[in-house]
Amino acid sequence: METVNIHEAKTHLSRLIEKAAKGEPFIIAKAGKPMVKVVPIDQPAEAEQRRLGFMMGQIVVPDDFDRMGSDEIEDLFGV
Repeated sequence: METVNIHEAKTHLSRLIEKAAKGEPFIIAKAGKPMVKVVPIDQPAEAEQRRLGFMMGQIVVPDDFDRMGSDEIEDLFGV
């Protein structure tokens, strides 16, 4: 993620806003310290971006999952 200082952000605000609107958020820093993060309005908040477990309860893993297809695999390798 791009970090820009306040002076650069003021100078290139239009360009930075266009990039953020296209999904490229950026951070504005003051004296090297991050102050704000600029993201598009329609981007979901980080709390809403569920990754792990997003299909919990929708998929069932069979008990013999680690043995599934073992006969076919053995046949492929001539075991």
